[in-house]
Amino acid sequence: MKKPLIAAGLLLMLAGSATFLLWPDDDLGPPAPPSGLNQEQLVARGAYLSRAGDCMACHTTRGGVPYAGGRALQTPFGQVLSPNITADRETGIGSWTADDFWRALHKGKSKDGRLLYPAFPYTNYTKVRREDSDALYAYFQSVPPHRQANLPHALRFPYNQQIALAAWRALYFKPAVYQPVAGQTMEWNRGAYLVQGLGHCSACHSSRTTLGGSNDGLSGGLIPVLGWYAPSLTSDAEAGLGDWETEHIVQLLKTGVSPRATVFGPMAEVVRLSLQHMDEPDVRAMAVYLKSLPGPAQPAKAAPRDTSTAAQAQLTAGAALYESHCASCHQADGKGVPPGYPPLAGNRALTTNSAVNAIRIVLNGGFAPGTAGNPRPYSMPPFGPVLDDREVAAVVTYLRASWGNDAPAVSALEVNRYRSVPLE
Repeated sequence: MKKPLIAAGLLLMLAGSATFLLWPDDDLGPPAPPSGLNQEQLVARGAYLSRAGDCMACHTTRGGVPYAGGRALQTPFGQVLSPNITADRETGIGSWTADDFWRALHKGKSKDGRLLYPAFPYTNYTKVRREDSDALYAYFQSVPPHRQANLPHALRFPYNQQIALAAWRALYFKPAVYQPVAGQTMEWNRGAYLVQGLGHCSACHSSRTTLGGSNDGLSGGLIPVLGWYAPSLTSDAEAGLGDWETEHIVQLLKTGVSPRATVFGPMAEVVRLSLQHMDEPDVRAMAVYLKSLPGPAQPAKAAPRDTSTAAQAQLTAGAALYESHCASCHQADGKGVPPGYPPLAGNRALTTNSAVNAIRIVLNGGFAPGTAGNPRPYSMPPFGPVLDDREVAAVVTYLRASWGNDAPAVSALEVNRYRSVPLE
């Protein structure tokens, strides 16, 4: 009940000032400078940028026609269905102009002036330069047209109202192309442009307000509905990369594995569909930028360790389960055999305040992406079918408290909460 009341209040307060946002505008900014590319090169450039933006992931159903839309994106406010962006003139974007496409990317407005829902991450894509938008437009106009009508969204009231969306935009969105930061290198600025813009990393790696807004950069947060925790990229206590070797960051982004960590869950899809296809200089630029992000001045103080009899019994049970099911791969000392079997000792994915990722990997298995740099990835089998909630809690608690790891215990109730959560 709380969310609709807040939304209704905002609707009343902002209706008058936000109404103008419903109408199309022609303030498209200056035209892009000549690219110097012929049409074939422009299309190729757009194809590359579409990979960088991971456009296919949302605009293609599993087993469906590429970019024909129809994938259901689950949000706390209902279901958003991705549109057809093939070159079909009736159901896709074949009748759009380059200006129409730029308006969608930069201002979050459709060809007819209607506001787009931010499940399409125009809050990030607004940073994309016009010349890159035009290259993307050229590519999508070259995608073979496929006639597939767009399905209506299934959002609850008042979130299905354009005026409510206008109010949301007044709070959380301001169009702005990325501006290079003076004093930083070209490589750093290239990385920032990709991470903040087409990479739309903050779409997952940031917390959300009650209304789904985000303005805290890359400080981490639980991905709504999906039930995975995207760790902070600004804190070295979580996934911050300040003490990583740049080469290891490049390996992780490009192949999904590195001597320090392996990607699982939604990030595995990002690596498989997007990052592995990017040029190494661009991935390295992203690594340089991510490595530079500031960490906290002082790490948070760990909570006092529970030394009760019940807590000790849980750790003992977890140790026995680890020896039976995990040590053959991850080793008795938790150092693993990277990159196939990632280390658990000092693994920040295990020690975040939220234990959801560790719980879900133990329950459902861990599947690294198959990439050109890691064509035969090692995977971890699911233990949900053979371990009950209490046993999963015990082994995860043991992982979070061993080999120098120091994170709170996990309860069987926490495990049960995620046992039936869909994998995507």
